[in-house]
Amino acid sequence: MYRTHNNGALRAEHINSTVTLAGWVQKSRDKGFMIWVDLRDRYGITQLIFDEERTPKEVMELAKTLGREFVIQVTGTVIERESKNPKMPTGDVELLVEKLEVLNQAKTPPFTIEDTTDGGEDLRMKYRYLDIRRNPVKEKLIFRHKVSIAVRNYLSEKDFIEVETPYLIKSTPEGARDFVVPSRMNEGQFYALPQSPQTFKQLLMVGGMDKYFQIVKCFRDEDLRADRQPEFTQIDCEMAFVEQEDILNIFEGLTKHLLKEVVGFEIENFPRMTYDEAMSKYGNDKPDIRFGMEFGELNAVAQHKEFKVFNDAELVVGIAVPNGGSYTRKEIDKLIDWVKRPQVGALGMVYVKCNEDGSFKSSVDKFYDQEDLAKWAEATGAKPGDLICVLSGEASKTRTQLSALRMELATQLGLRKSNEFAPLWVVDFPLLEWDEETNRYHAMHHPFTSPKPGQMELLDTDPGAVKANAYDLVLNGNEIGGGSIRIHDKETQSKMFDYLGFSKEEAQAQFGFLMDAFQYGAPPHGGLAFGLDRLVAILGGQETIRDFIAFPKNNAGRDVMIDAPAKIGEAQLKELNLKVTL
Repeated sequence: MYRTHNNGALRAEHINSTVTLAGWVQKSRDKGFMIWVDLRDRYGITQLIFDEERTPKEVMELAKTLGREFVIQVTGTVIERESKNPKMPTGDVELLVEKLEVLNQAKTPPFTIEDTTDGGEDLRMKYRYLDIRRNPVKEKLIFRHKVSIAVRNYLSEKDFIEVETPYLIKSTPEGARDFVVPSRMNEGQFYALPQSPQTFKQLLMVGGMDKYFQIVKCFRDEDLRADRQPEFTQIDCEMAFVEQEDILNIFEGLTKHLLKEVVGFEIENFPRMTYDEAMSKYGNDKPDIRFGMEFGELNAVAQHKEFKVFNDAELVVGIAVPNGGSYTRKEIDKLIDWVKRPQVGALGMVYVKCNEDGSFKSSVDKFYDQEDLAKWAEATGAKPGDLICVLSGEASKTRTQLSALRMELATQLGLRKSNEFAPLWVVDFPLLEWDEETNRYHAMHHPFTSPKPGQMELLDTDPGAVKANAYDLVLNGNEIGGGSIRIHDKETQSKMFDYLGFSKEEAQAQFGFLMDAFQYGAPPHGGLAFGLDRLVAILGGQETIRDFIAFPKNNAGRDVMIDAPAKIGEAQLKELNLKVTL
């Protein structure tokens, strides 16, 4: 036995006990006649003491050679510390060492293994196994484990069965590029890694499993935007004989369970909002409702004067920034520069200061009088002391730009509090969205999503107006889950493939197995998938997912620790019947 206790276990009641500990040397302090060593493992730190009057000479000499991150085993007697440390759980005691064995020496690490380290992100990712020893990373991985256990417990209690589905499947068009895997035994053919277990979970419903879940890896070969990973984890769920309301109730319950069990936050109200309402009020389909600043549309009160910028715009829209009337001109100019950045893309911004005396001062006073600006204040909900920020242009782009500004302002004003949680269901998404590049409609979610009851016929006359039987769960401005009621009969699924531009041959080649299954008694079914990485990060009070993943990739999709992806040798290429043309 390498240890009788872990390094976070010893307390005053263990005084005079003989124990054996093992772990890593956090730091060492040598006073000549006495040496103190902090010994660390996953559970905490215990202070060791080597005393030349009480410690064997050969042990004392060996202790002088210990360096940071050496792996050691010690045996000794637990004694009371003369100078107690109330900040440490083990701070009342220390271990008077009688035996010491160095289990493994260590090079000096490239950065300090401390809560606050001197290592940059790239360096820490290269030596991720060292970074994991640091409390901030270690605790995030333990937190992820707790979330996963809470998920499994809740779903198991609701009669869900965890079923594993294959990782080596066939390539299917699901919106992003597949990662493909060559098959040595089937020359010229390839597997694909799943973007989701979508068709398999539907087949499990056909198979009568009724309630399925899986905490599963998914893969998408897409250009990585901020804080995305090419491989990510879903809590994937499917239910049979359900309608939308059944699914929303189950997974609203799961979210409440996680908030209460993992972070001690209780919430009853899960508001619902249509997609159209979310876009109109907040400019995106995953609004953060922890704070206000709802959009106020100004076309009716801003397009009657000689200000050509507004008159030519499809949409004029503004938000009221609480207490923003105190902003200096320099601070407002910074906001204008911010919205004009290429990442946002606005051409400019109009502002109105709402003075405490009820008057208004605007950057467009030349065109609008006090009565006009009062109507702007009414439309945006602005109060005396607030600042109104106004953007204009093509409707969808302007909403996106103002949404970005709203989130930036909320961050600056401290309105996005990590210890507050505001969930929201967004429902009634469009079934289809127009793609300018291909000049045709694509499924907004995926081709297996059913339209709202009674709307199938609209696909022939007004496809853009058809609503999907789909829903997203939003938490603090992040989509943490999404799903839909699925199509469950072959005729309707065939029609959907027709509308999406699949030929009969393409549909059969890609999804024939699913449509064939529908002929053998497929039940009505639907489901939802949570993004576990994002969910864990938000519950943990963070915006970034990377530290909650044991071995993440960087923004270029590379694992800099193992240097992947990497080239393979000519012999392996030949065995796989592949040729690299670069």
